[in-house]
Amino acid sequence: MPVKTCLVVTGPTAVGKTAFALQLAREHRTCILSADSRQCYKELGIGVAKPSAAELQEIKHYFIDSHSIFEEVTAATYEAYALAALDEIFAHSDTAVVVGGTGLYIKALLQGLDEIPSPDPEIRQQVRENFETKGIEWLQNEIQKTDPLFFATGEMQNPQRMMRALEVVLTTGTSIRSFQNKEKKPRNFSHQIIQVELPRNELYNRINHRVDLMMQGGLLEEAQTLFPNRQLNALQTVGYKELFDYLEGKCSLEQAVEEIKKNTRHYAKRQITFFNRQI
Repeated sequence: MPVKTCLVVTGPTAVGKTAFALQLAREHRTCILSADSRQCYKELGIGVAKPSAAELQEIKHYFIDSHSIFEEVTAATYEAYALAALDEIFAHSDTAVVVGGTGLYIKALLQGLDEIPSPDPEIRQQVRENFETKGIEWLQNEIQKTDPLFFATGEMQNPQRMMRALEVVLTTGTSIRSFQNKEKKPRNFSHQIIQVELPRNELYNRINHRVDLMMQGGLLEEAQTLFPNRQLNALQTVGYKELFDYLEGKCSLEQAVEEIKKNTRHYAKRQITFFNRQI
């Protein structure tokens, strides 16, 4: 029996992963499994840069529009979904294309998830209450003080991941990263990592241009429709939360757009760091 293979296309946001993955899927006559923690939400569109309707029609995609923002989707959710999707793809093809910038999801698929200690319930409650009252900046500052390793390599715009990291370090005195990268789970397929890269200046210019195109394409209007549910974890996402601040009167539209560009550039930098160290 031939060995089944995943071609895993990774890289920072706006680097051109989607186009490259589509090209690979055409060449191998196979399907695409997304590894993006936001493109799975059917309510999100412009702000998460999903493949176009024509591209989705041409090549079957898994984990695109597969969930609702009202569902809790975690790395464990993704691992189970992705393994089942690969079983379907490998039933008719020796190759699958995996594409996305969510490093933790790719790691969960290829290596399995690590066993991380459960946080102390009182600590967990305290962290959650502090986040609710003091916001994301408090969370970022606490992680910078208590877990500099996660601060340098983790998703520092994702409140759920940050709260989890803070809960673990306050409970155990040890970075959540120390519980990761343990024993890898066996998989019945091989994989090849293809990391798409661009010079940093070119990448940042592409990010800035893409944000402008998103605004022209109706990102503000999309954010307005999502605004009533802005407290959901799925919407703690660059591109939406900045516009929510504008809609709440906390900043001008011009300031919000500049914040989207800045935060997207920072996110891209963290993605590069993660892929270079972890994948």
